[in-house]
Amino acid sequence: MSVHKKLMQARIRLQGTKLEKSGLNKFAGYKYFELGDFLPEIQNIFNDLGLCGVVSYDASYATLTITDTDDGTVIVISSPMAAAELKGAHPIQNLGAVETYQRRYLWMTALEIVEHDVIDSSDKKEKAEPKMPPKVMGGGGEWSIKVTAGADADSWLKVVTQGVDLMLSAVQSLEDVMSIYSNNKAIMDELKKLDDAKYKEVMAKFTAAKLKFKKEK
Repeated sequence: MSVHKKLMQARIRLQGTKLEKSGLNKFAGYKYFELGDFLPEIQNIFNDLGLCGVVSYDASYATLTITDTDDGTVIVISSPMAAAELKGAHPIQNLGAVETYQRRYLWMTALEIVEHDVIDSSDKKEKAEPKMPPKVMGGGGEWSIKVTAGADADSWLKVVTQGVDLMLSAVQSLEDVMSIYSNNKAIMDELKKLDDAKYKEVMAKFTAAKLKFKKEK
């Protein structure tokens, strides 16, 4: 049996289990899967099917290598790295937070775990050629997204949205929320140009976080 067929079987078996989201972003008001919600079940399934998954990192990419333990064939899934400077966190804590995020997204990609369904517009417009984003860097300092990779528009968008989610999950005040936006305004401007729908999605998360702190005052 090929590694691709085994992975497909693993996806089907995981779909047959009931996964519960334990993560809660109380500022933006949504629940999400944490690693512990699905990784133990995946490991059991992989062990039964003869698969092994190993996550590794370099300066530009996080990589999940899935190996068939019977014949040694592999599937490699990668994601561009992003850096975030969380308020009051040491560099190693920032690195740990990013790596945890990357592990979660890599496993979700490999096993096709869906958190939010995307509703396609009924207006079927001809797909435009994807634009290549500039290599925009954050403003520096605390609450700054550093876009260190972005070979294409989709990868760039993923790095930016993951960075925003990561930082909004750690804010402790309205000032923190405002700092994230102001320190990354150049990136937000590029996001609006590249994907207006994704920009509005990100802005909605900022608005929800701000409203949360205003209500607590």
